[in-house]
Amino acid sequence: MVAGEYRMAMHLRHERVLVVAVVIVAIVMAGAGYAMSQTPSAETGSLKVVTAFYPLAYFASEIGGEYASVTSLIPYNTEAHSWQPSTYNILAASDADILIYNGAGLDPWFEEDVLTALNITGKIVVETTANLSLLPGSEGDHEHDSAEVQDAHDHGEYDPHTWISPPLAKQQAQKIYDAFVQADPSHSGYYAQRWASLSAKFDSMDQAYSLNLSSKTKSIIFVTHGAFGYLADRYGFEQVSVIGISADEQPSASALAGIVDMMIEHETYVVFLDPVYTDSYADTLKAELESRMNQTVTISNLYLMLGPVDGMDYFDQMESNLLNLKLGLGVP
Repeated sequence: MVAGEYRMAMHLRHERVLVVAVVIVAIVMAGAGYAMSQTPSAETGSLKVVTAFYPLAYFASEIGGEYASVTSLIPYNTEAHSWQPSTYNILAASDADILIYNGAGLDPWFEEDVLTALNITGKIVVETTANLSLLPGSEGDHEHDSAEVQDAHDHGEYDPHTWISPPLAKQQAQKIYDAFVQADPSHSGYYAQRWASLSAKFDSMDQAYSLNLSSKTKSIIFVTHGAFGYLADRYGFEQVSVIGISADEQPSASALAGIVDMMIEHETYVVFLDPVYTDSYADTLKAELESRMNQTVTISNLYLMLGPVDGMDYFDQMESNLLNLKLGLGVP
């Protein structure tokens, strides 16, 4: 084959490759467009709701039912404090009817990255902790923490873990209910019925916590992550944490030793952790206590409700937390 014929053959081959590539891309785009057209929102006209993380997604799903398509930006059972959205996450929020976030310093990226990148005209934006009675962000700090840890990180102005307390979670959920009624008044009766059921669950859980923990014989719990300040405030006990509210600190050896001393002083041999986080600190406390006191130490779960765990949804985990708190607080 002469050089001119070879070049011509290669050119034709290159053109065929390009044609095939264009066809493939067109098929993929058409398929993606078809898939999008088959989403529940497009078929039923349901509200598109984008939330920051699992508890808010759970509340929205419970209220919206068949008339809502609910998405959580943070993947379930992911540490929420340090998570940051990608461009894909921001695009996923662009066609939402309702945008819901926690606030109180948990998800500042929602305001700074998501909302500023979107045209929110016509959208309903819900900051669920707005106007709630919030604890200060220093709530997770204790005098046993080292100065180095204190200086290393600013916890923020408020403790953001409101959804762990039934009464505060109820207030957050009510803001979501109000947004549904505003966005879709034609189904307000449906939303009202589902909200009444959800509201009753919060009330029942609050009553169960109050009743069961009223007979506690201890007044302090020891946790690896200082996320349970609202529970402690509501039901009359204190938390001492290895790491503070933001969960991104590295405690010093002296801080850990100080916690061990406090546990011995209070004759408390239960350490609480959330399975989303490392169990290394709990293991360290357990080993040190058992070595010094020849006393069996129990490591028990306190869930942050960041996603379904072991077949348990939000309320199942809240019930499990109550059972474990009874153990840690010495309820007869």
